[in-house]
Formats: sequence, structure tokens, C-alpha cells
Amino acid sequence: MGKILQEITAFLWGLPLILTIVFVGLYFTVGSKFFQFAYLPHILKQTFLKIFKRKDTDNGSKGILSSFEAVSTAIGGSVGVANIGGVATAIAVGGPGAVFWMWVCALIGMIIKTVEVTLSVYYRNTDENGDPYGGPTYYMEKGLGEERKFKYWIIPAAIFGFCIFGPFFFTLQNYTISEAVSSTFNIGMMPASIIFMIFLYGIIYGGIKRIGNIASKLVPFMVLFYVICGIYIILRNFTEIGHVFSLIFSGAFGGTAAVGGFTGAAVAQVIRMGMARSVYSNEAGWGTSPMVHSTAKVKHPVEQGIWGAFEVFIDTIIVCSITAFTIIITGKWSSGLSGAELTLSAFEVGIGETGRIIIAISIFLFGLTTVSGWFLYYEIILRHLLKNRTIKLKNRFLKFFNWLYPIPGTLMVIYAVSYGLPGQSVWYFGDITSAIPTFINVIVILFLSKKFFELLKDYKARYLGIGQVDPDFVLFYEDKDKPPRKKDAI
Repeated sequence: MGKILQEITAFLWGLPLILTIVFVGLYFTVGSKFFQFAYLPHILKQTFLKIFKRKDTDNGSKGILSSFEAVSTAIGGSVGVANIGGVATAIAVGGPGAVFWMWVCALIGMIIKTVEVTLSVYYRNTDENGDPYGGPTYYMEKGLGEERKFKYWIIPAAIFGFCIFGPFFFTLQNYTISEAVSSTFNIGMMPASIIFMIFLYGIIYGGIKRIGNIASKLVPFMVLFYVICGIYIILRNFTEIGHVFSLIFSGAFGGTAAVGGFTGAAVAQVIRMGMARSVYSNEAGWGTSPMVHSTAKVKHPVEQGIWGAFEVFIDTIIVCSITAFTIIITGKWSSGLSGAELTLSAFEVGIGETGRIIIAISIFLFGLTTVSGWFLYYEIILRHLLKNRTIKLKNRFLKFFNWLYPIPGTLMVIYAVSYGLPGQSVWYFGDITSAIPTFINVIVILFLSKKFFELLKDYKARYLGIGQVDPDFVLFYEDKDKPPRKKDAI
């Protein structure tokens, strides 16, 4: 069984998935007239600069979270152990050149995330409390099922939802965090796991609004904390920056010869590792974070789609790059180490023993926001599944899930401590359940591309002064049978 799962994983996370993502990304990049590049100043103005504004500029728009709370929760869900261990693995296997292809995939991923977030907001549902929820299963139902009359939309939606729930049953997040905290602060893994579980209950208690509020405060701190520490190491080795760029660009197109403990990598391996780690880190195309973005208070779907592009930018171009530069500039990339151990070693070289503490704290914070962010993904899928049930039954089920959610991760730690680590098959299953929904999602957004381009055209007319505003254009699917919305300003 393990051999079969290994072969399936290698196939799904190999060239087929990467080429599909690249094709879809290039299709939307060209179709949008290179929106993520041509309008990057506008994207940063509407995202990064708005972070520093104290006033809520949503002006009564329908939603649960502010745009910043939504993107903080989404970033918290994607910025995690993959940014620390995943990037290190890419460099350990593919060499410094993998970083270049990680950047390339992220730039393509910016438009993919913009598309899936935009569609999630446009096709979202409003529940009995007036709260909106959306995501891939919603635009599969409405975009494929209702608009395109594809009566079998439930099949890809069911497979997508089932696979997204895979990490809930087979998660090692708690284990990884507990191991890092245990080894750094000299406490047992089980006490560390229980501490993590208590923190997690404290965050998810109170639902989406509480998670969004905490994420908006915690995520900026944790990202800045990690980035500042990484920049400190980079600046201490400032004279080596030119050499770092040389290794990255030469390795990207020529491969990397064996050196030190590094075994060497061909160009194909460099490209595959860089792109695979980028996708796994920023989740562009996976269809996860658009579920949280769909709850945002916005007046136009593309307005939140822009925050999706910003999310990928922060996750990969900033956080992953800091990890990569720290590993390469300290010379540890050729040490033969890999994963979080490689990153830990690089930080120890750059800062000393304090580096181990920094990585342990970062893993704890990143893991906490990742696990709480994923809680919202599960809840939104469950809300869609239970939409035709009575309010009482739905609330009871969601409350039960609230208490159940942290338990599988803790049980995994107990099993690991008592009987040894779970088999490699668990990791293979996790890889499969992330690759399959990505395949489904990027193909679905390709079928719904016409709606995205219509929304983008309208956005440009309303807020960028490009083209004529159609006063009858409907901004949200639910408003199709209502009077047209008036022209708004962000």
C-alpha cells in the first residue's frame, strides 16, 4: 500500500499538477493583461497601505470580517511550517536555483489567488443571520451547476470537500510543533501538545469573528518577528548577498553541482522543487483561503481578490525568501541537512543559541495560525453541506465540531510518543488530499474565467477609470434578481 501511495503522490505532485497550475496562471495573466504586474502599485495601495489606516472603510458592506481580518486569517492559514521546513527542503534537494522558480510560481500564483478569491466572493451565500460564506464548493454549485447547467457539479464539489478534510484526520501539525517546543524548552512532547491544544481552543472558541480578530493582531506580529530576525542575519552577512543571487540565478538555469553535503541537482529537479514548494506554501489554486476571504466586507469581489494577490506576495516573496536567503547566506544549504533542521541550523549560525528559540517560537505561532485558519475552512464547507438543515441542527453540529477539532492532532502526538511516529503513508495521504482539490479547483476556475474577466473589467471601470461603467452590471450572484447596485468607491 505504501508503495502505491508513494507512486500516486509522485505523479500528482509532479509535472501534471505543476504544468496545470502554470498553464492556468499564464492564461489568467495574459487574459487580464498582466494585471498582477501592471497594477502592482494599485494592489499594494489597496492592501499594504490600508493596513496602517485605523478606520474601517467597509461602509456597512455585507460580511463578517474586514478585508484585513480576512487576509490575516488566510495568511495565518498558509504561512506555516512549510515556510520554514518546506523552503529548506526545496533548497536541500534542488539547490539555491529552486528559489528562482519558487518566485516565478508565486508571481503566477498571485493572479490565480486573485481569481479564486474573486469568484468566492461573487458566488457566496448569505445564511439566515445575514452572514456570507463562499468558496470553491459554492462557485461549483452556482457557477457550474446553475449558470452553466452542469448537473454533475456535485461530483467535483464532493471530491474537493472530502479531500480538504483529509488533513483533519491525518494531521501532524500538532506533532511538529510539539517536537520543536519540546526539544527547545526541555519539556515533554505531550505537555507541549496539551499547551498547544489549549491555545487553539482559546482561539477557535467564538468562531470566525474571534479567529479573524486574533489573526489580525497575531499574524502581522509573527511575520514581522520572523522577517526581522532573518533580515538581521542577512545584513550581518551583507557582503555575501551578491554571491547569493549568483547561486540562485545560475542554479535556476544550469542546475547545481555537488558541493559539501549537497548531492547536486539537474535543472528539471530544480524547477520541480521550487514550484512544488511555492504551491504548497502559498496554497494558490488549492481553494482553501478563498473560503475565508469570502466572508469579507467588500463592495466589489475584485476588491477582495486583490487581497488574495497580496497574501501570496507576503507568504512567498517575503517570508519564504527570508528563509531561503538565511539558509544560503550562512552557507548551510550545502551541509546535507534538510527541512526545519536546516533552517534551525542556519539561524543558529546567524544568531547563536537564540536562533533555536526563534525557530521554535516561530513554528509554534505559525502552526497555531495555520491550524486555526484551517478550522474556518472546515466550518465553511460544513455550512455549505448543512445549508438545507434546520438552524438548530446545524448549530449543534458546528458546536460539536468546535470541540472536536483540536483532538485528532493531540491524539497523533499521544500515538507518536507511545508507539513511535506514524507511518510514511500518513504523509502520502496528506499529499494526495492536497493535490486532488488543487487539480479540481484550477480546472473549475478555468471554466469560470469569463465571469472573472467580466468582474475585472467592471472593477477597472469603477475604480481605475478604464472603460465605461455599466450601471446594470451585477456585482454579486445573489443580487441578480435585485435592482442594480449604485457605483461605489473603495
